[in-house]
Amino acid sequence: MKRDSLFAYGFGMNFTTCIIQMKNCKLCWLAFIIFVTLYPFMSCTTPDSLGIFEGVTNIGAPSMGGSILYDSETDEYTITGGGEDIYGVSDEFFFAWKQVEGDLILEANVEFTESTGHPYRKAGWMVRESLDADAAYVDALIHADGLIALQWRSETGGMTHEVTTSVPAPATLRLERTADLFTLYLDRPSDRTVVVANITVNLSASAYAGLVVCAHDPTARATAKFRNIHLEHNAAIGERIVESTLEIMDSHTGERQIVRQAEEHFEAPNWSPDSLTLLYNHGGRLYHMPSAGGGPQMLDTQFADRCNNDHGYSPDGTEIALSHHTAEQGSQIYIVPSTGGFPRLVTELDPSYWHGWSPDAQNLVYCARRNNNYDVYMIRRYGGDEVRLTEAEGLDDGPEYAPDGQTIYFNSDRTGQMKIWQMNPDGTNQMQVTPDDEFGDWFAHPSPDGNSLVFLSYDRSVEGHPPNKDVKLRIMPVDRSEKPKIIAHLFGGQGTINVPSWSPDSRHFAFVSYRLIRQRTQD
Repeated sequence: MKRDSLFAYGFGMNFTTCIIQMKNCKLCWLAFIIFVTLYPFMSCTTPDSLGIFEGVTNIGAPSMGGSILYDSETDEYTITGGGEDIYGVSDEFFFAWKQVEGDLILEANVEFTESTGHPYRKAGWMVRESLDADAAYVDALIHADGLIALQWRSETGGMTHEVTTSVPAPATLRLERTADLFTLYLDRPSDRTVVVANITVNLSASAYAGLVVCAHDPTARATAKFRNIHLEHNAAIGERIVESTLEIMDSHTGERQIVRQAEEHFEAPNWSPDSLTLLYNHGGRLYHMPSAGGGPQMLDTQFADRCNNDHGYSPDGTEIALSHHTAEQGSQIYIVPSTGGFPRLVTELDPSYWHGWSPDAQNLVYCARRNNNYDVYMIRRYGGDEVRLTEAEGLDDGPEYAPDGQTIYFNSDRTGQMKIWQMNPDGTNQMQVTPDDEFGDWFAHPSPDGNSLVFLSYDRSVEGHPPNKDVKLRIMPVDRSEKPKIIAHLFGGQGTINVPSWSPDSRHFAFVSYRLIRQRTQD
């Protein structure tokens, strides 16, 4: 459809022909004036005008209606919308939609066409359960001031939640749905892909997906242009497989960047002391790769080919402690050169799961089961007698030294709820660190400067630390001057951040998020 036919929908002809035909027809002129007056409130439903979409709706009956213009020559959409907001318990906005099924990939570049208007006017993608004003939904929106957000309402009439990113527009929005998991990616030329969040919303498999515009002002309209549109649904078939994403987070801004993404299961990244390398486990082996991105290489650990997600560099970066599960015995702790080599046994008893080096590299702390109880133990780097540091009933796990060596952090469920605790290196003065709240907390990692703790949080109803759950990464000051705050929503758990993963600059840390995706069939 050409641009000069915008006002000709009601006449079935192009704009120039309309003018010629109406020169001597008062009724035609009257019809034309009425059409122009009412056009912004009308929903154009001819196939050419909607492009890939099936319908348009003013959600929530805003006082200022919207409109859509599709340019088939450039494959671009210009959409105008009114409405007070997309937030709270109900919404007002203009929606160009298509009924879709199953998994989704939605991509677009979004740009506002006017320089005036409310700075919070919004435009982007939405997946919505119905066309009701209070329907459950997930959206990916660019605001006129450059803010990018992932928003969702988990149930009809519920409150809206959102995650924002420090990465401003322009960026290509890529909203993906795999079952009930929604992930917003921002693709930027010549840069790593940014992940805004992974969130789970239980929307029906059949939904409405499309483009939205909201003026954030009931007395005004906003207009946005959408380019490079891609809407794919029900495209992937087959059994679901694990997709792992190795990410780096900026703890100051919350920005998440992808370093590696693959249709395989890998876990537990460590950052090398020189900041150049990331180490993780996959398929029983350890792999290392450049922290700036690049292909991974398998580390030669010889017979240690059943390594789990408990491994890490020594403080000087010359050695790696790992946990290897033998066929004859359970998990035992070994040390290998960081460049690979023959593993040296440290713990004779099993099962033992490594978690931390002392700052002087002379001691290792680990979780071990002895007499059917899991506790925290310490052992010298060359082996010998182990020292039991905790004795509470239940599970004590995830021990890690503070950078000054004067504190060991660990997680314990001794109160009935998994929380982060701390103690002196000899096991004395044990006290709870994270507050009693709605979360169960695991695997606290102090930053190298000793100022911050980052840790994994499940809903408190979750038992253990299983994989494939909605989890949060939280951070708090070591001095507990502030309560923990959520810095990432993601799908993960076991394998996400089991071991030390801070960068030497104390600003960034690495972790793994997951998706259960449908494997594409081969042609």
